[in-house]
Amino acid sequence: MSDIEMAKLDITHEVCPMTFVHTRLALDRLPGGERLLVRLRGAGPLDNVSRSLKLLGHVVEEIQTETDGITHQLTVLKSPAS
Repeated sequence: MSDIEMAKLDITHEVCPMTFVHTRLALDRLPGGERLLVRLRGAGPLDNVSRSLKLLGHVVEEIQTETDGITHQLTVLKSPAS
């Protein structure tokens, strides 16, 4: 899958712990080495999802904050071993 076709997940309407649950399910559907763009809302979900993904061996390559200051986009590289 190229960057243009990167899988995307919008969980701005979800709250913890469902933010991570939906992210994990989306990553489980991807082959190792692919990227997922996750859009989420708030500092809590940003911290929790980022930390949990790293603990599972995935790499949060980039975090972008949108102009509203509370919506974030994470670019996640799925661990090749997953």
